Amino acid sequence: MHVVSRSEGSQTNPFQETFERLRARRWEQARTSAKQRVARLRKLREAIVARREELYQALYADFRKPAAEVESTEVLVVLMELDHALKHVAQWMKPRRAATPLLLAGTRSQVRYEPKGVVLIISPWNYPFQLTLAPLVAAVAAGNCVCIKPSEKTPHTAQVMARLIQDVFDPSEVVVVQGGAAESQALLELPFDHFFFTGGARVGRKVMEAAARHLAGVTLELGGKSPAVVDNTADLKATAERLVFGKFINAGQTCVAPDYVMVPAAREEELLGHLREAIEHAYGKTEEARRASADFCRMVDDAQFSRVNGLLERSVAQGARVALGGTVDAASRYIAPTLLADVKPETAIMEEEIFGPVLPVLRYDTLDDAVRFIREGSKPLALYIFSQDDATVERLLADTTAGGTCVNTVVMHLTSAELPFGGVGESGLGNYHGEFGFRTFSHERAVLHQGPLFLLKNFFPPYAGRAGKLGRIASRLFE
Repeated sequence: MHVVSRSEGSQTNPFQETFERLRARRWEQARTSAKQRVARLRKLREAIVARREELYQALYADFRKPAAEVESTEVLVVLMELDHALKHVAQWMKPRRAATPLLLAGTRSQVRYEPKGVVLIISPWNYPFQLTLAPLVAAVAAGNCVCIKPSEKTPHTAQVMARLIQDVFDPSEVVVVQGGAAESQALLELPFDHFFFTGGARVGRKVMEAAARHLAGVTLELGGKSPAVVDNTADLKATAERLVFGKFINAGQTCVAPDYVMVPAAREEELLGHLREAIEHAYGKTEEARRASADFCRMVDDAQFSRVNGLLERSVAQGARVALGGTVDAASRYIAPTLLADVKPETAIMEEEIFGPVLPVLRYDTLDDAVRFIREGSKPLALYIFSQDDATVERLLADTTAGGTCVNTVVMHLTSAELPFGGVGESGLGNYHGEFGFRTFSHERAVLHQGPLFLLKNFFPPYAGRAGKLGRIASRLFE
């Protein structure tokens, strides 16, 4: 099995040998045809389908994730990404013709897509399969050699992925490195051609520093406090159902989960009522039923449980009202689906991305107030707008920024291979999915061919004669 541990190798860096093996294959991999890349991706698809049950068991063992949720949020998303790449990779690989400006008459130009080379993918624990395999699909489609570092917080899933990669790829094409922070740091010391990281901003900064040291490309898929804005025209029942789905799937441990909801003060209680009904329908009518629900997973580890529970306790102590939920169990890392009302901007729950099953509801008086509040925070990964008024939607799109936005739904933009997925500012740098992912892992190389007609010779020195005059005449054409 080509799963690498820190003990491998006798070099100063324990993964130097692994890196060199990938780099030795880099040029051969770059020359692979569309047919060869399709064959690799198809083999990967077949291996995923064959391991569905293993993935269900692994993700349940890691944090009690329901099989149906594994299927819809992990397996299905990756299969969709694979099918899109299988259909389009040949077209993506073709050189793109570029127009010829007048002064370059006699030439022809194109943009060629060439692989970056050897790339590192550091993936997170919250969607460990999807957020490892989706960027891998793009990197392989683009013709790269790949080193994968999955999260140590989901070890069972990491083991399944390692076996899957072993069966699909040659160890000189794709390799899995397991371990924790020390292993990640050792990998960041190596001169990869592109660093792709999904996780938090603190580690994201370290990845960006490493990329800067190597003058390499970097993609950061981070997170942040993604707001949902509800206006007076919204269908509150439908809004509540969709917010509950987006917030409490994966127990709130979703980078694009609605982090908090802003609602007109006059409609707050009505929305809270619909949110309660939606939670009860999804997970059970009583606290006991919700705790026993097979459809609600757990916090991934004790540290995550303690962090979210601490935010909840401090918020309640500061005056936030528990409108539903609020119960916890440290032994099983359970935090109930929780609604918080009477939340103020300075409440503890608003200090950082929650990344857990607590949904704060904030009141606003005017849309100007909502816009101002969103702008005062860091740029979010997602913004969710619930409104039947086109003018309101356009106002929020024009006056805010976010990595992505959904109108009258949540999270769904993440599933489309036709849309770029990524953040802005604190929520990330760069994007991927579909052709956007192919381009992320490719270098766009400009190529210009000179034909027999060579007009530029007339601009060569000496400049005292015709060349100088032609230069001045040409410049005036663009005044």
